[in-house]
Amino acid sequence: MATPLDTPTPTTTVQQFKDYHPSLEVIGGASDLLCPVIKKHLEREYSHYPVFGSNCHVETIFAAFFREIPDVKLKRECLRTKDDGTVTLDWVAGDAKRLPEETPVLLLLPGLSGGSDDSYVRHMLVRARNSGWRVVVFNSRGCADSPVTTPQMYSASFLGDLDEVVEHVGGRYPKANLYGVGWSMGANILVQYLGKEARASRFSGAVSMCNPFDLVKSDDFISQGFNKIYNRSLGKALSGILKKHLLLFEDLGGDYNIELAANAQTIRDYDEGLTRVSFGFKSVDEYLQKSCSANYIKHVRTPLLCIQAKNDPIAPDNAIPREDIKANPNCLLIVTPKGGHLGWVAGENAPVGCPWTDPMVMDFLKHLENEKSSTRQGSNSELQSLEV
Repeated sequence: MATPLDTPTPTTTVQQFKDYHPSLEVIGGASDLLCPVIKKHLEREYSHYPVFGSNCHVETIFAAFFREIPDVKLKRECLRTKDDGTVTLDWVAGDAKRLPEETPVLLLLPGLSGGSDDSYVRHMLVRARNSGWRVVVFNSRGCADSPVTTPQMYSASFLGDLDEVVEHVGGRYPKANLYGVGWSMGANILVQYLGKEARASRFSGAVSMCNPFDLVKSDDFISQGFNKIYNRSLGKALSGILKKHLLLFEDLGGDYNIELAANAQTIRDYDEGLTRVSFGFKSVDEYLQKSCSANYIKHVRTPLLCIQAKNDPIAPDNAIPREDIKANPNCLLIVTPKGGHLGWVAGENAPVGCPWTDPMVMDFLKHLENEKSSTRQGSNSELQSLEV
């Protein structure tokens, strides 16, 4: 793992972009540069869908269980990692032959225990594919029925699998620009990667949504009140994945507590029994403290759009590293007044269509790709002129 990249020099330009609706919070060192690109989305009031979008818990649960899941035929690729583990990459079937090699590639990173079957992932996949992009979903070990081939899962701190995926995808399509979109824990991992890893420069742009940013604050937040329901749900989802592959883990000794992890009632139970031991942490608290993407966003050099919901019951508003985002000339933050966690039941496609975020995310990514393409064409023109 590489050491953190140098911190970008903070911009000294006073933010001038003010053409956004007061229902939104819009800040960031890149606001002047990036806000005009998505201006049409920022000018409109964020108006949640009646009833389903009025309460963060109703919205989160409604989106998880009732949002439509687009039907897409995917082709699965199993990628064996250097430690003999396995992750899977789900590509749109037929695109390998159908699309030109230089077609931009969008890598999608789902949330904790999530994968290519989740509705929010599918909607983004379909939108990008309909825009002519090549799309691939990165399913972590055990997620979306991915095989588990070693007694190690994944974690919020482990970036090795993502690094190998980036290397693999970049090697397959060396002429294409690579972009990333992450949700929740996938966003936390993606932002860490952008701020820590040398190969992060391979990304031409990225989007982070519902990022918990500070896992210590998030852990405390989901241990309170009604939020406990998400803690229990995610804990059981993680333990459910482990139970499918229990034979691989049952002989682990030392500080492992596989019985606790396999019967986890909370995320912390699972992390105490398995995660923190697998990745060399003395305690769950140490693991959480050292897995926060908030610690690394100041080092991000890639254009990065962060979208959060102020009422998110899993990724608390007070965990957002606003000052570091303001100081980084590559970052833009948009906070909506409502949205829940992975909800955003608003916009013209509500209530069962794509999240409010998707059209804006795609416009942001297409702008970055157009800029890259223009630069590349300009360079090629200069070379041709020199040859003449």
